[in-house]
Amino acid sequence: MTFEEILPHIKKGAKAVREGWGGFELYIELRDEIGTSDGTFLQVTPYFLIKTSDEGYSMFSPTPCDVLAEDWKIVHAD
Repeated sequence: MTFEEILPHIKKGAKAVREGWGGFELYIELRDEIGTSDGTFLQVTPYFLIKTSDEGYSMFSPTPCDVLAEDWKIVHAD
């Protein structure tokens, strides 16, 4: 799938990954809240997170290569 095709699914809560990434990157997802140290959640401007196999979560901004790629797929992850 292209990024344009996968984006509506991500907006609905799906997780996605590029097949060309090689396995270290498990998926990206869209978030619109952050948790505070007291356990409250605050609504924020939507942002992408990427889940990796060893570092947990990091912020993600698609590169031009990611936007133009045609190897996006939906993944089913916890």
